[in-house]
Amino acid sequence: MPALDLVRLTLLGVLGVAASNYFYYLAIQKTNVATAIILQYTAPVLVLLYTVARGLQRATMPKVAAVGLAGVGSGLAIGVVGAGTFRLNAAGLAAGILAAVSFAFYNITGHSLLARYDRWIVLLYTTLSASLFWLVVNPPWRLAAAHYSTFIWTFLLVFAVVSVLAPFSFYFAGLQHLEPTRAIVGSCLEPVFSIVIAALVLGEVVRPVQILGIAVVLAAIVLVQLPDRAGGESTVVEPME
Repeated sequence: MPALDLVRLTLLGVLGVAASNYFYYLAIQKTNVATAIILQYTAPVLVLLYTVARGLQRATMPKVAAVGLAGVGSGLAIGVVGAGTFRLNAAGLAAGILAAVSFAFYNITGHSLLARYDRWIVLLYTTLSASLFWLVVNPPWRLAAAHYSTFIWTFLLVFAVVSVLAPFSFYFAGLQHLEPTRAIVGSCLEPVFSIVIAALVLGEVVRPVQILGIAVVLAAIVLVQLPDRAGGESTVVEPME
């Protein structure tokens, strides 16, 4: 593998995978889940602006509308309009914005690398670099000193596989075939599934405004997948640095 691509994969792991997760969880800690999600899902706007500025795709009306609908729908789905659900402080706001930037970065950079390498190679190098980064920042002896119980270690293992490794595997598979804007708008289904799972598993009540938000997100995903009327299907074929 060329040294430059190895550097890109390392940056994708540290500035994309590791950073997006860390800042997202930090935003949740400093604010709440609703606030963190709505801040992170400003990422589709950043991806669209970047690809249009680079001339990698055109700012067609369907794409612009889909990005806007995805943000609005995510906000409605997580209940931003409800009382007490949207909360900001300086640290939480900064973390949420950085999570969005990192999310956008790994969509753009990841797509260009996936166009040239198998997704398992990309996943291996990115997770490896992210893991090595955290081993330096938070070394093993610090974890050992925490004296976590067997239950906590089991939970962390399951969480790492189900909530990190598996989703990234599937997302890279999609990103290999979709341009970044379409992939990242599709990822806005995350709050939708959160609501559905909470309703089915925890018995939470789904409010009408949340149902409206789910419908808006689904409409955005369908809209962004439509082919461009002029010039046919728009596909990004050149590397995006």
